[in-house]
Amino acid sequence: MSRLRGAPAPGTEPWSDSGIVLPARRSAPALRQVGSRLLLALAVLVATTLIVYVDRDGYNDNAGDGVSFLDAAYYATVTLSTTGYGDITPYSDGARLTNIFVITPLRVVFLIILVGTTLEVLTERTRQQWRLNRWRSTVREHTVVIGYGTKGRSAVDTLLGQGVKKDEIVVVDPQRKVIDQAARHGLVGVVGDATRTDTLLRAEVPTAARVVVAPERDDTAVLVTLTARQLNKGATVVAAVREDENAPLLRQSGADVVVTSSSSAGRLLGLSMLSPHAGAVMEDLLTYGNGLDVVERPVTRAEAGHSPRACEDLVVAVVRGRRVLNYTEPEAAVLQLTDRVIVIKSTG
Repeated sequence: MSRLRGAPAPGTEPWSDSGIVLPARRSAPALRQVGSRLLLALAVLVATTLIVYVDRDGYNDNAGDGVSFLDAAYYATVTLSTTGYGDITPYSDGARLTNIFVITPLRVVFLIILVGTTLEVLTERTRQQWRLNRWRSTVREHTVVIGYGTKGRSAVDTLLGQGVKKDEIVVVDPQRKVIDQAARHGLVGVVGDATRTDTLLRAEVPTAARVVVAPERDDTAVLVTLTARQLNKGATVVAAVREDENAPLLRQSGADVVVTSSSSAGRLLGLSMLSPHAGAVMEDLLTYGNGLDVVERPVTRAEAGHSPRACEDLVVAVVRGRRVLNYTEPEAAVLQLTDRVIVIKSTG
């Protein structure tokens, strides 16, 4: 394959290859959680020290001296940690009752705080692995968006606007910070080189229903499309390229639809220059969820057998099988129940 126009010279830095990033759950940062638990443990220790010091006359120090505040802190520390050297002991009935009903529960709370923090740290990896295995076993007929730049984010926003759920979208990008951003938005992300088979396998491309190819470079788009089509023969693959002359290569690589970003932007600029109002309408149509939207939907039973002009929505094309018919063509004069129509409808 010849070098594509706009492609960088060989020897550029390859994409990094890492793991799957699941959507972030709402929780406090780890350091804040540990810090708050340490403060709580310290509060328990201080409370126990004060309890012992207030009732210091009920305690016996084997050294023969009275129980000072430092002795009370020492006793609270060794008691809560279950060390228990026995050099300071409660001997009065009141002190022993306080140990039974107050200090012992505080000891339990103290241990729960420390042991609970340790167990949470140890089990976090297991929990994440369980979530990952569960995701792998349930993800089917999803959409894989390769490249989470401006084009990829816009594609995701449009999918979400059309009712696709966040857990049905998987984002693939070489930059960890980009995938972390996608995870914060509730999306599953895969960090890695999308031209590599193992990266697309982690994104579960073989079971995907749709693949959006939107990397920064045209040569990468061709390689990604080839790899994705090899893994999934039946998925709908939509790819974006910068240069018109690279579009045929994308189609030959297996893309069902190829969008040329530079020429599309140029045509919109030219239209806006000649007719600003027409350009504003086209921009409105391209922005989903704002004013007018282009939507594909099935023909209803009430519409079957009638002209496209009889539909409530403005029909611009009819999809019959694998063919797209303009609404003015004679074949599209009568709608069939198996048809789908592309309409312009208001979101207001």
